Amino acid sequence: MVAAVQAACEGPQLSPEGRDRGLAFLRLQRAAAMAFESMRPDAFVHRLVERIGLRRQQLYATQADTAERLVNIARIGELAIAYMRREPEASTRDFVRYLVAVAEAGLRDDEGSPTGARGAVRVTTMHGVEGLEFDHLFVLGLDADRLASPAGRNGDSADGSGAEAGRLLYRAITRARRGVVLSWAESTAGGAEAAARPSPLLDAAHAAVGGSWEPIEDALFGPTEGLHSTFRVMRDELLDGVARVGGHLAEMRLDTYLDVAQAGARYLELLKVAALIERQKQGQRVSDALPEVNDVLLQGATSEQRELFETSPLDDLLREGERDERRRAEALGARAEPSLESFLPRRGEGLMLSASDVETYRLCPLKYKFARVFRVPQEPTINQRFGIVVHQVLERFHGGEGDGSLDELMSLFEAAWRRAGFGDRSDDRQFRARAVDALERYWADERERPGEPVWFERSFSFRLGPHLVRGRVDRVDRLPDGSHELIDYKTGKAKTAEELRDDVQLSLYQMGARESWQLPAAAQSYHYVLEGEKVPVSHSEEELERVRDTVGAVADGILEQRFEPRPSYELCSFCDYRIACPAAER
Repeated sequence: MVAAVQAACEGPQLSPEGRDRGLAFLRLQRAAAMAFESMRPDAFVHRLVERIGLRRQQLYATQADTAERLVNIARIGELAIAYMRREPEASTRDFVRYLVAVAEAGLRDDEGSPTGARGAVRVTTMHGVEGLEFDHLFVLGLDADRLASPAGRNGDSADGSGAEAGRLLYRAITRARRGVVLSWAESTAGGAEAAARPSPLLDAAHAAVGGSWEPIEDALFGPTEGLHSTFRVMRDELLDGVARVGGHLAEMRLDTYLDVAQAGARYLELLKVAALIERQKQGQRVSDALPEVNDVLLQGATSEQRELFETSPLDDLLREGERDERRRAEALGARAEPSLESFLPRRGEGLMLSASDVETYRLCPLKYKFARVFRVPQEPTINQRFGIVVHQVLERFHGGEGDGSLDELMSLFEAAWRRAGFGDRSDDRQFRARAVDALERYWADERERPGEPVWFERSFSFRLGPHLVRGRVDRVDRLPDGSHELIDYKTGKAKTAEELRDDVQLSLYQMGARESWQLPAAAQSYHYVLEGEKVPVSHSEEELERVRDTVGAVADGILEQRFEPRPSYELCSFCDYRIACPAAER
């Protein structure tokens, strides 16, 4: 359909009004396609409904079924929110597949509630169970503070709340056909004042049935959550690298075979984690399953893949994660506040960090908490979208098979500009003019540059103490003397070398090239594309040690869950989380 609309807009048959509508549709489709893989399903649905204007159209409609249509539109958003609660790592594509499956199954609106669904679980209050029956019933939160005694020290409470609580519990218990589980939560805060007590009503129920209390440890994410998280990260990295490795097959450079071997080894590692997930479901420990799984996978590997597979640090990371579970549980038991431990980006005893993670935490720990721990989605700004376009254009220009001409560069820009959903608004036109001037200057400067680009968007990962540092270098040049230069593209205002004196990003890139690629980079630079300026950043071993200390301090703050805000006018004025920040009103 998209191709048909595009062809119609390019032909003479459409009226001016029809062409405008077609172009508006194409802009919306391109913007939605860009967000389809990166935006959370609930945010995507909300943005799509608002962009299309469905709510506005229905609000001003006069048909009798307007209310029903508004409810149905809201229902899509509710489905997306509910889906994200069940599958927090899912993409919008996964949500669409889910909707298609539900539609093909013929699920009606009145079947969306678990009330009449066979085998479903219903969550309700004790008031809501009246008139219903269940095979099994779980009554939660029955501590003394929430469920009063039917009789206090001086008899029934003045307002009758104790007697009412007893009637509610009795009504709930009698709704079960086969079994009832009554539960209450012990406090982990420590101290007599904070210690939770079970409701006195439970003592009577306990005595009546002669039951026993069974302590249940918190298992919110289940024993294989760490492996699932590792699997998702590795799967995404592998898919991201498919196009890059496939492009290298057309070039047939001397090191192309190494790229293929690395991709094959990464696929074997992904199979390993998938196998460990299944083994752990069956009760087998990771450390016990690893030797057998590795032996089976190595039987199908080439000699190059075998070497990469056997020297990978993945096994050590998986074993560390397993050994660390008990120690983390002990530490959590001593905390005086609810812990965010399960949400931290753990990798073994340390964290998985990037340069942007470190910089975000240094600027404002609370922003890191919102963005990286709670993963509250951020809507890309026009500056961020513009930066993505420039990065994509330069990567495809250098990594493609074109003739390297200015026409080719501008053709790539036009295609990326359309895909990004930019149009004819005033801001869009200003960014477009700046981009055209910058790319023309970039092409002219590139012809005189002595270095030769050899890698683009190359990923690295290395251990820094107990932590795993990951990143991706925009571009790596081979200089005439055989050394290499790491380059990071920027589309913002250029900074001076003095302003970059405390820079962390390029220092981590330098360490990553050395540790992950065995490439001692001789130079690192920021290339400010819009201003045509390249600013070198050189760090001595002493300065690199400072960066290591900085990363360690940031990681310690995250592990200790120190997420205090650091308000400032410059940062808070443009922060995406201002509406939820307690420091925003200061």
